[in-house]
Amino acid sequence: MQMTFKRPKYRIGVYIIFAISVLILHYLLNLEIFSSLGSLLPFLKKLTLSIFIITIIFAISRIASRIIDKETEVEGDRYNLHRITNLLTVILIFIVVIAFLFQNLYAAAVSFGLISLVLGFALQAPITSFIAWVYIVFRRPYQVGNRIQIEGKRGDVIEIGYLDTTILECSGEYLDNDRSSGRIIRFPNSIILKAEVINYSGPQEPFIWNETPIQIAYTSDLKFVEGCLLAATMEDFKERYSYMIPHELEKWEPAVYFRVNQYAWLEAVVQYPVEPEDTTGRRTRILQKALPLLNAQPNKVMFPEGTNR
Repeated sequence: MQMTFKRPKYRIGVYIIFAISVLILHYLLNLEIFSSLGSLLPFLKKLTLSIFIITIIFAISRIASRIIDKETEVEGDRYNLHRITNLLTVILIFIVVIAFLFQNLYAAAVSFGLISLVLGFALQAPITSFIAWVYIVFRRPYQVGNRIQIEGKRGDVIEIGYLDTTILECSGEYLDNDRSSGRIIRFPNSIILKAEVINYSGPQEPFIWNETPIQIAYTSDLKFVEGCLLAATMEDFKERYSYMIPHELEKWEPAVYFRVNQYAWLEAVVQYPVEPEDTTGRRTRILQKALPLLNAQPNKVMFPEGTNR
């Protein structure tokens, strides 16, 4: 489940027509028939000019959004670019509004500086989270659609706000697997400036490496066990990821190794690539394919059974 970035579906032509209309009205105010407005006339001129500029800013923002949707293929990049576009739009409109409210630009600058100083002390935590958002956008420790783990929280990123990040939790206190728990977790962006972020979408995307152990006796035929586990793992991989190019399969070949566990049995461990969202499902499918092969040869493979555990 991923949260898509929603944008108002206003037609750009509406902005353009409205902007032209306001600009025409601005120049019509210079006509003699409006001179009777007296001291109100400069205010109306400045108001219409401000509305015209704001409308143009909105139009440019919508044009930029369409270009981003058309030219950007990666969902995370598209989401961040839309966030940056909206932020710049708000900042530019804020500047226009400030210029409208203050006749004197120097007074506007001083007032803005004082307001910023006061807000800087009062809103330290939100400002830190906003700075962290800028860090997230440019350094990309994670993007929308990535599965991450941070401070014991694990889940899929569905929204990166200016102040906080929202993830759809997987695993958690009620589940012992990597499937979605259905719970939403929000945390302030500032956490990433002081905590370790684990991103499952690493350089080997879309896969990570996982392993599944099986307990067997020391007298088992290890070559036979290895062959069964590899066969089951490769069969599932080809069924699940049939779109993979044949020559790319070499770097995703599974491996089997053996180790001694604390109960004096051997563990045959198969290591394999898997999509982060499919760890539980792939483990189950491998066991469903491998166990019948192993059980079919009881003279070659012995499993813990009854009191012999």
